[in-house]
Amino acid sequence: MSKKKKKSKNTNILNLEEILKDKNYKIGTFRRKEKGFGFVNIGDEDNEIFINPKDTKKALDGDKVLIKLNEQIDEDLNQNREGKIIKILEHNNDTIVGTFKKSKNFGFVVPDDRNISDDIYISKRKSKSIKNNQKVVVKIDKYADNKNKAEGTIVEVLGNINEAGIDMLALIKEYKLPNEFPQEVMDEVANIPEKITENDIKNRVDLRNEEIFTIDGEDAKDLDDAVNVIKNEDGTFTLGVHIADVSYYVKSGSKIDKEAIKRGTSIYMMDRVIPMLPKELSNGICSLNENQDRFTISVIMKIDKKGQVIDSDIFKSVIKTTRRMNYHDVDNLFKYDDIKNNILPKESFTKEDLTKIYNSENEYKDYVEHFFRMRELKNILKERRDKNGSLNLDIPESKIILDENGIAIDVRKYDYLESNEVIEQFMLTANETVAEKFYWIQAPFIYRVHETPDLDKIDELNKFLFNLGYKIKGIKKNDKDSVHPKAFAEVLDDVKGKPEEKIVSNLILRTLKVARYESENKGHFGIASKCYCHFTSPIRRYPDLFIHRVISSYLKHDYNINDELKAKYQKEAVQYAESSSEREKIAQKVERDAESIKKAEFMHSKIGESYTGIIFNITQFGMFVELDNTVEGLVRFEDMGNEYFIYDEERKTLVGENTKTIYKIGQEVNIKVKNADKLTRKIDFELITDKK
Repeated sequence: MSKKKKKSKNTNILNLEEILKDKNYKIGTFRRKEKGFGFVNIGDEDNEIFINPKDTKKALDGDKVLIKLNEQIDEDLNQNREGKIIKILEHNNDTIVGTFKKSKNFGFVVPDDRNISDDIYISKRKSKSIKNNQKVVVKIDKYADNKNKAEGTIVEVLGNINEAGIDMLALIKEYKLPNEFPQEVMDEVANIPEKITENDIKNRVDLRNEEIFTIDGEDAKDLDDAVNVIKNEDGTFTLGVHIADVSYYVKSGSKIDKEAIKRGTSIYMMDRVIPMLPKELSNGICSLNENQDRFTISVIMKIDKKGQVIDSDIFKSVIKTTRRMNYHDVDNLFKYDDIKNNILPKESFTKEDLTKIYNSENEYKDYVEHFFRMRELKNILKERRDKNGSLNLDIPESKIILDENGIAIDVRKYDYLESNEVIEQFMLTANETVAEKFYWIQAPFIYRVHETPDLDKIDELNKFLFNLGYKIKGIKKNDKDSVHPKAFAEVLDDVKGKPEEKIVSNLILRTLKVARYESENKGHFGIASKCYCHFTSPIRRYPDLFIHRVISSYLKHDYNINDELKAKYQKEAVQYAESSSEREKIAQKVERDAESIKKAEFMHSKIGESYTGIIFNITQFGMFVELDNTVEGLVRFEDMGNEYFIYDEERKTLVGENTKTIYKIGQEVNIKVKNADKLTRKIDFELITDKK
């Protein structure tokens, strides 16, 4: 029996190898879209293969599939191809999270993942104890095919869809996020001291008497960066960036380290965090808490009047943060400075704001000059970066306010203040300085890579920008070297402050490639940098932690590590860059989905209310409108009044057949909230038209 089985298995492998000799057959990963169609990524090819809904064989997102291309292709032609799935080789998922719906003779689960279009059948026998509208985890017993629905067994009941916290718990289950740390990890954590060990201070530069500050959001608990600025007599500045030395506590190969590699990054879901490291480390001994001795890796940079780093040093240090600052308090100090110097009149502020401004100045009067130095240096660094063509994509983030039960009660734009910009410029400069230093000594490293956008995508972008009166200039046909970030930055400067600013920023963002981690330096297009890394957040990002470990090793061996250790780090750099990039993608999806759920929850209470918004995209089925509070919704054709609209794909406009009314990207419109559903994570608007 066993011999027969083995022979059969080998025959299948041989047949597959034989099939793949034909260049029209490929193996890849299926990426399913909500409308049923999908794309197959071949892995070593740039362009994905489009799969029509009827040709998917009901494959699920992430499934490994064998496909056949629809027609004979030229090996050099690698775009706009279509194919059909011949066989599903391996399913990516055997459990799905969804909402249980009960009927008379059976039940079914509606998947939360909108890329899974079919419900999962649950027999009456298997669903007797399950209540309607409960969030559940279902194990797939039988996968769907072209004739039959998928069948499953409910293995976990999370709770009713309206219970507090169930929406976020369901999201955690959907993405299989690690909700707790294994006991073996916590056992290691228990052995880490809560205070720094005195015997290691002698091996560090003691900066505990220096004025050093953390600047973060009011609710931040994991403080991994602190800064200070000195202005020298010759007009140069000395910038100190001090980053928590997490690698001192999280040793390579430890249980904590292995768990951190799996997680890759911390995930922030508004009222909760799925941390990369246990809170005993992230909020405790590694966090640069006020007036506490902490181990750090310091980068000290001498910066000239043009914003160039003319000298730098990296070393192990011990600091004691002078004050824990938040963005609003520091920003109030800047406003105080502007009022004092008659740059801003008092009358431009409310009485309440003036009280906050003067209270901040009074509370931090011993340090205000330090923050004014920070502001001066920030302006110099920003000016240099802007001249180089760094892209300032002004896309506001959302701030979602939850009540004590986790229900969304407000959605607004996140306040991006001048004080935020101070920390951003300082961290960018430190990351560049570290990356350049270790690039030139050819150390094994993980870089933050953002490659030049593709020419065909820039061409598509210019078609859209043309309708708005803009253009990415200087692009030569078939010449990727002609693409410079400065050309994009010029368009962003031209559009600043105009109604279409957000639209253009979004169009440019969609044109750019996705940034990722790599062991090879390929530059960073978005910040116009030839060499960049992530060094400044080792509490919440694994590449930063790995880089700290490499730096520590080089410092320990006086920049002369042996070939064996170098080979080890090089192998790990490749591995961790890839795994961290994948974990980052998942984190971004989770955070985006969490936001969508809460925005829909909030807007459900606003059904029937009217708003003014901006059209930010137009498609063949309607137009997407964004409100000032960052909420986005779809206006379908049937919700645009009685007129029939013609979709102009090239100009991205809608034209009324009778009245010739035109709707275009960037146009302001009035809408009424028609529907908002946190289960589907969708919001629908209805256009308000003038009745004459």
